[in-house]
Amino acid sequence: MNSTNQQQRVAVYPGSFDPVTYGHLDIIQRAARQYDRIIVAVLNNTSKNPMFSVEERKDILHKVTKDFPNVEVESFRDLLVRFMRMKNASVIIRGIRSVTDFEYELQLASTNHMLDEGIDTVFMMTHPKYSYLSSSIVKEIANFQGDVSQMVPPEVEKRLREKCGPERPLRQ
Repeated sequence: MNSTNQQQRVAVYPGSFDPVTYGHLDIIQRAARQYDRIIVAVLNNTSKNPMFSVEERKDILHKVTKDFPNVEVESFRDLLVRFMRMKNASVIIRGIRSVTDFEYELQLASTNHMLDEGIDTVFMMTHPKYSYLSSSIVKEIANFQGDVSQMVPPEVEKRLREKCGPERPLRQ
């Protein structure tokens, strides 16, 4: 079978990415080696009060993933399985830091599979050096003017500094 007849392996890595961390980038980089296309899907969750707008998060993700030719960045506000059908994707990528993450993600994976049996979820363990890392922790540290340089790329650190000046505390 030649490559033009072969179906592309498309995976979606969904999340809020508010902000994107080195832990997220670790998962993106490793998934990009496994699939033909990775769509980093920024969730537009109207029930949350994010620090960065969807457009800001997409812009940051475009910049920090520019060296991965098979990574695309998009946003969505629908059911993930519908978004995946639109993109002809069959795999959801989820990063796992702990057993607690796994329990929650297993519920989501089972629900998504019930909604569309053609969709599988692949769990990727985060690199141990990022197992403590979350966007919430990064925002908390940045809010108190702490050093986040080991947690996020320089572009994200710059944007956090712009948002978390002493007169503009972080919204939780």
